[in-house]
Amino acid sequence: MADGAQPTSVVIVGAGQAGYETAASLRERGYPGRITLISAEDALPYERPPLSKAYLKGEQHFSDEQLWLRPVTYYTRQSIDLVRGTVREIDPIARTVRLADGSGYDYGHLVLATGAQARELDVPGAGLRGVHTLRTAQDAAALRASLATARRAVVVGAGFIGLEFAATARESGCEVTVVEALDRPLARVASAPTAEYFTRLHRRAGTELLFGQGVVALHGDGRKGVTAVELSDGRRLPADLVLIGVGVVPRTELAAAAGLPVNGGVTVDSRLLTSDPCISAIGDCASFRHVRFGNRLRLESVQNAVGHARLVAERLTGASRSYDELPWFWSDQFATTVQIAGLDEGHDSEITIGDDPDAFSVLLFRGEELQAVESVNRSMDHLAARRILEQGIGLSPDEAGTPGFTLKGHLSRRREGPVVAAG
Repeated sequence: MADGAQPTSVVIVGAGQAGYETAASLRERGYPGRITLISAEDALPYERPPLSKAYLKGEQHFSDEQLWLRPVTYYTRQSIDLVRGTVREIDPIARTVRLADGSGYDYGHLVLATGAQARELDVPGAGLRGVHTLRTAQDAAALRASLATARRAVVVGAGFIGLEFAATARESGCEVTVVEALDRPLARVASAPTAEYFTRLHRRAGTELLFGQGVVALHGDGRKGVTAVELSDGRRLPADLVLIGVGVVPRTELAAAAGLPVNGGVTVDSRLLTSDPCISAIGDCASFRHVRFGNRLRLESVQNAVGHARLVAERLTGASRSYDELPWFWSDQFATTVQIAGLDEGHDSEITIGDDPDAFSVLLFRGEELQAVESVNRSMDHLAARRILEQGIGLSPDEAGTPGFTLKGHLSRRREGPVVAAG
């Protein structure tokens, strides 16, 4: 495809949030060509965040249909060919993808939105009945069925997915133990003050949290499935349900087999193009050059998936730009919401604002520069923090430490600018 020319057809591999949004954004921008959206799942494109919360709880008979991003009629109206099948091969010379059933689809441009898969626990007993991961709607349906009868659940990994499930399981009346190899929850995504708050939150709810412990084996029998989790210190935790929440692995196999560079994700530039100008990669599977931070990132979030998709749709319809959107994330646990704006790449100071122990924000600085803001039950702080970081509005630790400081007030003052006396 010549630079700036629209492809006559776009094939999108992966129908998660990123893949769906690419197809929808192309049509919104008036793209007239053929769009083929290939899904490896036997389901319409759906939202993932409710899988660990409302869907598991069965809130108000929460159904599969409520997860759908769009009903089936949408794809027909928008002339988006939704194909169910597994892509086995990409031929970048012929510009064709081939599916497991032998069918093939030619493309003018190919978008890899293959996402990521749940990381498995490599220990004896990991394949026992009652041992789950949580990534897909099928995973969530199986987990919901197990949770309906479970009495004791063990969660391996205290990241967002692990803690969200732990909260849901406790609210369902299940006894829950969370096992984390590191010394605190959310160790890779949140500061120590925020992690300490969530430790207290879960323990107040009756969840047992064990830190600095690995899992060496899962035990059970053929009839009952899993019955216990063995820890590195020799203890055995009774369990009739185990959730493995130890992260994800980007799905890069297709890209690698097609000869595309892969390094912690499918390698793309700041415009989300691979080394092949007719192939883009987006969302959870993409390792991209972020112009705001100047380094290579792979982010797992709805916001990132949507932002990537829209950028590719813009580029394919003639409006090329580099990706520079500010990352932000959120998690709901019990009645608590944590929202994170920005990206902490190694802070050296932190300032907590807010007098309520259950509603506060942690500001993370590297030197004099604000890196990220973690807001617990303070949505207005989160919105103000996003604007401050997006607009590059200066904020020093000294300013943030001033009595009565608020992010909203700082944003308002900086927008108004200094008052200049009339001459």
